[in-house]
Amino acid sequence: MSQPFEITINNRYSQNLEKEKVYGEKAVELAYDSMLGRTIAPIIASKPVSKLYGAMMDTEFSVHKIPGFVKDYDINLDDYKAGSIQNKEQEKSYKTFNEFFIREFKEGKREFVADTNKLAACAEARYYGHEAITDDLHIPVKGNMLHPLALLGKNEYSEAFIGGPVLIARLCPVDYHRYHYSDDGETLVNYNIPGELHSVNPLALKYRNDIFISNERRVSIVESANFGKLAYIEVGATMVGKIVQSADESKPHQRGDEKGYFLFGGSTVIVCGEAGKWRPSSDILESTKLGVETYIHLGDEMGVR
Repeated sequence: MSQPFEITINNRYSQNLEKEKVYGEKAVELAYDSMLGRTIAPIIASKPVSKLYGAMMDTEFSVHKIPGFVKDYDINLDDYKAGSIQNKEQEKSYKTFNEFFIREFKEGKREFVADTNKLAACAEARYYGHEAITDDLHIPVKGNMLHPLALLGKNEYSEAFIGGPVLIARLCPVDYHRYHYSDDGETLVNYNIPGELHSVNPLALKYRNDIFISNERRVSIVESANFGKLAYIEVGATMVGKIVQSADESKPHQRGDEKGYFLFGGSTVIVCGEAGKWRPSSDILESTKLGVETYIHLGDEMGVR
């Protein structure tokens, strides 16, 4: 096994480079940075294993994980709504680990940027961004692994995104795990693409650069009010119990409306756009060139016209 793999992120708010504390770091290293791990990785990435673990996080027994998780990752529960068990301190108000995992922010904790020239961040996450997808890109994966036809599958809208901007928002298990619409709009088409459930950790991407096009995905292509067509691609990952679409996609949506959420496990939302309609925010672009993700709050600016 090689030297320990460190993930460094650019924190937009502290203006510092920070080392990320990775949930399940040893397991990821074993699975993707060892001969044994790479042999058993297909088993770990199989749906039955992830679905079973996800189901375990839906049991009452799973609540014993919450206190240690909150302490280890310094989660400020004051930012979030309590769970469904009333008359108990917040840490004990969640009936399962999954209920805690999909906890909601309290009103006013995150505001969506109102300027219609700015594309609002769809998730509280760590972002890579490119102005245009080309085959010579290598961060975090090769450009041909981010090609719209590979990400979206071939349909009547896919070619609209060729040569356009892309944002990759990686959600860690410690993060808020709901994702939202970045602009007003309406859904043109939505569909599922079956696949595996590999980790989306940068270490896994280092060894398996096809993860975004081989993992299970859920796609929605929307016509936005201010940024042309947007493709939202929710990517499943190891131990993600389920990708849930909570929005009624038959109706128009507004900027900031909740779109859906991931049950237990870290995962990724990829947003593709049409060429010339917008570009990722400058700090995301600059950090991406250095191979570093940018940490951004839900609703803050992630792109501009």
